[in-house]
Amino acid sequence: MASTTTIIATSSAFRYLPPREAHGAQRVIVKPNLGYPVPAPVTVGLPVLREVLVGIRRVAPRAEIVILEGVCTKVTFTEVMARLGINQLLAELDDPGLRLLDADTLPHKAYANTSQQPQRFTQMQAPALLEEADCRISVAGFKRTMLKGRPLISAAIKNLYGLFPRTVYRARSPYARGQLHVPDVQRILVDVYFTLGVRFEGAVVDLTHKFISRDWQPDEGTAIPVGKVVAGADLLEVDFCAVELAGEPCSDYFQMIARQRQAS
Repeated sequence: MASTTTIIATSSAFRYLPPREAHGAQRVIVKPNLGYPVPAPVTVGLPVLREVLVGIRRVAPRAEIVILEGVCTKVTFTEVMARLGINQLLAELDDPGLRLLDADTLPHKAYANTSQQPQRFTQMQAPALLEEADCRISVAGFKRTMLKGRPLISAAIKNLYGLFPRTVYRARSPYARGQLHVPDVQRILVDVYFTLGVRFEGAVVDLTHKFISRDWQPDEGTAIPVGKVVAGADLLEVDFCAVELAGEPCSDYFQMIARQRQAS
């Protein structure tokens, strides 16, 4: 499934080459999977995240690099980042151009769903800062949960959930984005892709380990070594490649997105 723009590397030899839009950029947004106060592979591994940040700096020496995430837990954003070691990572990099921002606290705007067949949302709210960047990169771990008896793969596309403000998309719990699970996560992910995913210029999936959940809970399960990292310019292609490497079944939304892309 890998295209010429999708690169597979062993984790120990991973050296990130950012997409062309990052070269000489003034602002690059990195959306890492850091939504829970649980280390890799529930969240993205720090070695991979570090290499992505260093790789961007190599090609964009003057860029503001924004690490943008929104958590999905009762634990505060500040505490989640501290527990995951992000503060320590930033201190080690000692780069004044790096910024860590909580997506839930930023002004947001409506982004149009570019699909000709929206599943539920014709537009979705996300940080306005996204459109003020030259390049956007999703940096995800790899997880498989089970919902309604179907596998749900969380990688570069599902990682974008953290960008949607909980004040807008909450349901019963103020700590989650319950509206993005109704009527079906698989269908909502199609809207997420055609609203935000198409606006991203790059993706990285950390497959040093894959995380296999026992049920629907994304932070309880088993870590299984794979030893790979996948990177590329197309979020869907990167996710397809990661699924193949992990030996996991594709989720329904992969095929739904692929069919719509072929039809357009």
